[in-house]
Amino acid sequence: MPIELKMPALSPTMEEGTLAKWLVKEGDEVKSGDILAEIETDKATMEFEAVDEGTIAKILVPEGTDGVKVGAPIAILAGEGEDAGQVAAAAPKADTAAPPPPKAPPAPKADETPKPPAAPEAPAPPKAPAPPQAAVETPAAPAQPAAPPKAEGERIKASPLARRLAEAQNIDLSTLKGSGPDGRIVRADIDAAVGKAPAAAPAAAAPAVAPAHAVAPGPFETEIPHEAVKVSNVRKTIARRLTEAWQQIPHIYLTVDIQLDALLKLRGELNAGLESRGVKLSVNDLMIKALAHALIEVPECNVSFAGDQLFKYSRADISVAVSIPGGLITPIIFGADTKSVSTIAKEIHDLADRAKEGKLQPHEYQGGTASLSNMGMYGIRQFDAVINPPQGMIMAIGAGEKRPYVINDALQTATVMSATGAFDHRAIDGAEGAKLMQAFKRLVENPLGMLA
Repeated sequence: MPIELKMPALSPTMEEGTLAKWLVKEGDEVKSGDILAEIETDKATMEFEAVDEGTIAKILVPEGTDGVKVGAPIAILAGEGEDAGQVAAAAPKADTAAPPPPKAPPAPKADETPKPPAAPEAPAPPKAPAPPQAAVETPAAPAQPAAPPKAEGERIKASPLARRLAEAQNIDLSTLKGSGPDGRIVRADIDAAVGKAPAAAPAAAAPAVAPAHAVAPGPFETEIPHEAVKVSNVRKTIARRLTEAWQQIPHIYLTVDIQLDALLKLRGELNAGLESRGVKLSVNDLMIKALAHALIEVPECNVSFAGDQLFKYSRADISVAVSIPGGLITPIIFGADTKSVSTIAKEIHDLADRAKEGKLQPHEYQGGTASLSNMGMYGIRQFDAVINPPQGMIMAIGAGEKRPYVINDALQTATVMSATGAFDHRAIDGAEGAKLMQAFKRLVENPLGMLA
């Protein structure tokens, strides 16, 4: 029986994607685990793998097609023993066109007087109220389990890639319900399981319908010479999430000036010692470490607001803003409070490189407990960042520069930077935010304390 290959949900938030490139053609034989296509999601370009064996009978959606809805058929796979040509001939055409506009009513003829619209029917008189009855409580339906328990010895259907990812993430496949053919567990199910916490639960607090003033502006006309550039999926996601964050999160901003001379001296000494290992620390690596330690020291700021719940994290996962072509992405350093700065430096270098190539997996950029954005390399002295929901805070780092600074009650010249923390005032009070900024300043000015 022919199998429909459908647009997969490659991240928990994905609703549609762009079929960027087909890696197979009609007539090719494929087996489970083969990579079929590259699909551009709202944050990265992901690979789509086969979960069944067969022959590509017909490609329904050509490469480069935008706005393909999750679950829409994109190709037909002929099964074993089936004639691919006959399957292709019987396959329906992909319906990618927009629905036709409603037809306008026919215009009246020249010698015909248009009929007035029919008068609306008078509303029916209200019925007499029914006699009151005794209230009967209806028991709530029992909650359905995420996946039925597997019988002992029963084989769990999962693709090879899903098994590898589950093993790497320490996920028990028997607890998952597969979305592939015949309930097979595929990579999207693993990504959804990884992304459920801490990102998915707090996100449920967002309203289902955007307010009227949040509607995107429509097209407009202008006589100014210009070029109309199509908005990418990444830019659409950035626009939507930042609009939601700015409208729904009451931001409070706190700024401190921090002396950098001790940290710069320590960085030079560490880089001299790490040169033989091919590791070079940046100031940003040390800022990540300092923020992680400050969050553990002030746990009231390592939180997410989720409506009637407050998520308090015992680990500091730092999302680091990385500029990529056409947008921004925030890969995560997991457990940054427990990692050495050399490990942080190597991880962020690898994550940033793969982010720019669009090769990050969803679990590598979805989640995190707080964010750090550094614009010091552009010479920006100070700026206010927008919180990355569902996180409770973001640290904005400015450029280090020589400024007059009071040291030991004497005015001297020192290398100083400004750091501004943005806090979700629903979850974090100003006094708690001030404690975190104080801890961050102390750790940066006395950097040996965060390396001990």
